[in-house]
Amino acid sequence: MNPKYLNIIGLAYRARKCTLGEDLILKDIQTNKAKLVLIAKDIGQQTRKKITNKCKYYQVPLIEADDRKTLAEALGKSQTVALAITDQGFAEKLKAMLG
Repeated sequence: MNPKYLNIIGLAYRARKCTLGEDLILKDIQTNKAKLVLIAKDIGQQTRKKITNKCKYYQVPLIEADDRKTLAEALGKSQTVALAITDQGFAEKLKAMLG
């Protein structure tokens, strides 16, 4: 995986262009605010299924990123397992790097 994508995630977080927390992510997917969803490889099975199903239904791109520790370090938060990017520019850049 390209480690530079972690810098983009950090920038998006500081610019307040991403959402953390399962409930807020699901809400952003349903309201079409989420342009891209990133989940950690070591996310729980139930949470993975819930987020994956919502992304498929609402046609939001979903990318599996590194583990939760790596995502948390990029954001300066602990135990981050998923995040939704709400800005089209950040989403396109991340898709190009990870897709």
